[in-house]
Amino acid sequence: MRRWLVLAIVLLAWLAVGGIGGPFQGRLAEVQTNDSSTFLPADAESTRAAQEQQRFTGAQPLPAVVVYERPAGLTTQDLEAIRTHAAEAAGQPGVEGVSPVIPAPDGAAAQFVVSYPAPARGELDETVPELRESLAADLPAGLVLHVTGPAGLAADLAAAFSGIDGLLLAVAAGVVALILLFVYRSPLLPVLVLLSAGLALCLAVIAVYLLADADLITLSGQTQGILFILVVGAATDYALLLIARYREELRRAEGVWVAMRTAYRATVEPVLASAGTVILGLLCLLLSGLNSNRGLGPVAALGIVAAVLASLTFLPAGLLLFGRAAFWPFRPRPGTAEASAGLWARVADAVGRRPRRLWISTAVVLGALAAFVPQFQASGVAQSDFFVDKSAVDSVQGQDALSRHFPGGTGSPAILLIEAAAEERVVETARAVPGVVSVERGSDQVVDGRVQLDAVLADPADSEAAVATVDRLRQDLVAIPEAGALVGGVTATQLDTQDTAAHDLQVVVPAVLLVVFVVLALLLRALVAPLLLIASVVLSFAATLGVGAVVFNHVLGLPGADPSVPLFAFVFLVALGVDYNIFLMSRVREETLQAGTRTGVIRGLSVTGGVITSAGVVLAATFAALAVLPILFLVQIAFLVAVGVLVDTLVVRSVLVPALALDIGRPIWWPATPEGRANPHAAP
Repeated sequence: MRRWLVLAIVLLAWLAVGGIGGPFQGRLAEVQTNDSSTFLPADAESTRAAQEQQRFTGAQPLPAVVVYERPAGLTTQDLEAIRTHAAEAAGQPGVEGVSPVIPAPDGAAAQFVVSYPAPARGELDETVPELRESLAADLPAGLVLHVTGPAGLAADLAAAFSGIDGLLLAVAAGVVALILLFVYRSPLLPVLVLLSAGLALCLAVIAVYLLADADLITLSGQTQGILFILVVGAATDYALLLIARYREELRRAEGVWVAMRTAYRATVEPVLASAGTVILGLLCLLLSGLNSNRGLGPVAALGIVAAVLASLTFLPAGLLLFGRAAFWPFRPRPGTAEASAGLWARVADAVGRRPRRLWISTAVVLGALAAFVPQFQASGVAQSDFFVDKSAVDSVQGQDALSRHFPGGTGSPAILLIEAAAEERVVETARAVPGVVSVERGSDQVVDGRVQLDAVLADPADSEAAVATVDRLRQDLVAIPEAGALVGGVTATQLDTQDTAAHDLQVVVPAVLLVVFVVLALLLRALVAPLLLIASVVLSFAATLGVGAVVFNHVLGLPGADPSVPLFAFVFLVALGVDYNIFLMSRVREETLQAGTRTGVIRGLSVTGGVITSAGVVLAATFAALAVLPILFLVQIAFLVAVGVLVDTLVVRSVLVPALALDIGRPIWWPATPEGRANPHAAP
């Protein structure tokens, strides 16, 4: 009776979490921050420039550039309509100001700038579409209208992330359900696993919302998408591990409670070690200089914590509630054989026959793929390249129209904050920088002896060419120390973001490797095995990055990648890739205690092969679901993590690691000798 009471309490508690957390999923957009300027550290030059610029103009407005285009040339009627629209825009809700109409030198386009106040940045997903709709009314036939600039881009990004909850969850849940149905051929088990993952997500969402609402963490649309996928994938993985061991024990024990007790004790250590590795690896992102990366660390870590809690509390309770019926129509009975053991027993025997040949050939193939890593382009992309289908994004089309008829940086100049005494020399130097069209006073004020200059760039403000121009501008202004120059603006923010992200690779990667090594050493009570496991996962990551370089450059023709892409891919693949090695090697160690290293490796691979492969396929499929969002960053992360997880699951864990363990033999457990303590006569 006591057992059933505890079971009921656990199930009711989780159902309460689901009831509370469900509505919170739709409210995460309220606490999102998708403005790239808020992602930078306080000591970045563009951040310091933005802070000083407020002394001249107050809180910095966010401009929306409204551009009109008629390739054959604007008519008198067009210009009258554009001036009327500019006057109407000034009366739109939330608009701080509107600039005069500026015709293009070629007579085929015109523009004006609508400024939104800084506090309204989070409302752009509503105000910009309203502006587009109102300006599109009564437009002369043949005149094309676009709303672009930082405000237009921010609104389009918000629109791309809208509906993220339902779309991602529907795709991920559908994929997971199909895979589980194929693996277990049971209609009830997929429901229990998905319900466990859904409740874990509810718990994670509650925690993330409360922390983001209190400004303790930064949540972006990208981070939210990764959170959803990570929780579903991780919760399913942990569920598969527990279910596989539970089903194994049900074939030995008469009672379901006895079977669950044995399965739980055998599963809890590798699951906690696996989750601990992922959590600590993700928390290494707190060392990042980008607030967006630092935000992902605790957000994703909370997701893993929720996944573990649901998998080790709700799922066992649900399985016990249904007993053997959970596996209907293929209920495991005491004394029956494991139907799927044959395939992986043959794989294990094949690895055992030629371990050295297999691990060397596998390492050579992975090394050959890793040779393409230098071709991986991760120096950054233009903000307009954030979208996969640029033809469907109005702000991108508007930026292209601006570039055809105006200097590309019109509406988003680089901001120079300098000492007034050096103004003449700075203007002369800045105008001589290739890519700078003009340099003029951005404000007539002189504040504490300093002035603001606006440098209009030849290229679009979010382009890599503009970033290179700002980089040259900064280098040339350093040669005028008396100017005390700070260069800010949209392009400078993008440059600082790229530089900080590149620096993060040098800081976060070693920290993740150290954390993973410590966790593995504590779990396996060894030093050699953790080093080999880490080396295998790093090789797998390099091979995945090489595959990504080939596919992105030569198959998909992508414009490049954000510097954060390889960092995120590394953190996820190393932490998640080690998961499968933990599942394998913890079972190998358990078997080694009874029968020696050789038998332990073969038996461990044989009994864990099916569940780990299923877990890897599920995780790869759930991450692949990120590709349904029209954001380049998420599509690239989806591809790299999905491919990397499959490589880890099907190649590294199935062939490379067990073959290495067999070839090395007993020394892999150095300095411990687990087989010696349990069975001194066991074969090595």
